[in-house]
Amino acid sequence: MAVRVSSKIWRDYLYNKVKSGGFGATRHWSSAAQTPTAPAPKKIPHSSKKGRLFTGAAIGILIAGGAYVSTVDEATFCGWLFSATKLVNPFFALLDAEVAHRLAVSAAGRGLVPREKRPDPSILGLEVWGRKFSNPVGLAAGFDKNAEAVEGLLGLGFGFVEVGSVTPVPQEGNPKPRIFRLRHEGAIINRCGFNSEGIFAVAKRLGIQHGKRKLAETSSTSSSSKDEVKHGGKAGPGILGVNLGKNKTSEDAAADYVQGVHSLSQYADYLVINVSSPNTPGLRKLQGRKQLKDLVKKVQGARDEMQWGEEGPPPLLVKIAPDLSKEDLEDIAAVALALRLDGLIISNTTISRPDSVRQNPVAEESGGLSGKPLFNISTNMLKEMYVLTRGRIPLIGCGGISSGEDAYKKIRAGATLVQLYTQFAYEGPALIPQIKWLAMLLGLECRCISWSQILLTPKFRIHGIR
Repeated sequence: MAVRVSSKIWRDYLYNKVKSGGFGATRHWSSAAQTPTAPAPKKIPHSSKKGRLFTGAAIGILIAGGAYVSTVDEATFCGWLFSATKLVNPFFALLDAEVAHRLAVSAAGRGLVPREKRPDPSILGLEVWGRKFSNPVGLAAGFDKNAEAVEGLLGLGFGFVEVGSVTPVPQEGNPKPRIFRLRHEGAIINRCGFNSEGIFAVAKRLGIQHGKRKLAETSSTSSSSKDEVKHGGKAGPGILGVNLGKNKTSEDAAADYVQGVHSLSQYADYLVINVSSPNTPGLRKLQGRKQLKDLVKKVQGARDEMQWGEEGPPPLLVKIAPDLSKEDLEDIAAVALALRLDGLIISNTTISRPDSVRQNPVAEESGGLSGKPLFNISTNMLKEMYVLTRGRIPLIGCGGISSGEDAYKKIRAGATLVQLYTQFAYEGPALIPQIKWLAMLLGLECRCISWSQILLTPKFRIHGIR
């Protein structure tokens, strides 16, 4: 039915365009020619003609392509929509970085993005913390800070989406401009400083989303098979993580994180303590051994004192910085093992400036660097942390992933799941199926029937620890 409706829309559009005189300036030119006293039309520059011809040709190809794929199967049409989003990327590149970001979040929140209709191959499915992920590729925190577009982002085909960082009290963050592109280097520098609408605004949005999910589950219970494996969590078809931060002026960091747990944990499939943003003064000091141990104990206590159903409390993770020393990593690993932390995210943005970006004048801006230049730093740290934790704690590899090959390298370095952000901001939705496709090929290469088996295959892990 959807295919027939889409096809009809394209045909009606083409018919109306032809009836009204086409796509260019033909109607205007002919009316001028029919008026004897009208002045001679100005000669159109050759470059302008070429531009119009190119634009008309592009529109024609786009419409023709859409009309064609809408007549075939839904999977083909879905694939075409994802590929077509590449045509929009140049437009976003012309906008201010923060304006483009707000526009992208708004579009996802209003459902103006493609929706992945093709189910993930079963080989990509895995279970972590008792949650079933349809694939291991997620969207990192920072993109949807205020949970405005959870449904749209999960609909893009991510296995999980992490919102935040969320602070207890609303705050504007640092002065603008605060986001800077290093396009040639595939990087971004930001010093947003936890700009957040606050816990209550986010809780309201997640509460509505959670209600929709429960209603959908209730209505589909009778029609679905009891033996069917369902992927997803509290927010919809994918897993939802909530990243917690502290207010800039707060003197009691633990109280801020505890408040986040009390208000948002009921809507989260997992929670993250963010102690690694470089844009909140003093925040990274919480990564010290004693400070981190005291903080995690208080947050775990707040979570565990709440009442939970059969599924139990949401897992608690800590997101750490890539600029830590070997001693710092050893301390964090010791705390994680001693307190049985559910996971670590490695890593946040870096305050360093690798050689690949130093020649760019934008590199002098203060803030955290993300994107391709962060990849080697964060991946080497991931390897170290995997060894230090002896493979006992799930790790999420984050930082610099720009291709399926990069995601593969993160998995080999010790990651159970991976997260994107910067390259997704540059390439858009078309990047997601590309990365998942290569992940599937890797699974076939090692002759595994599930992603969980890939993670357990020694040759896909450093030092054969797993």
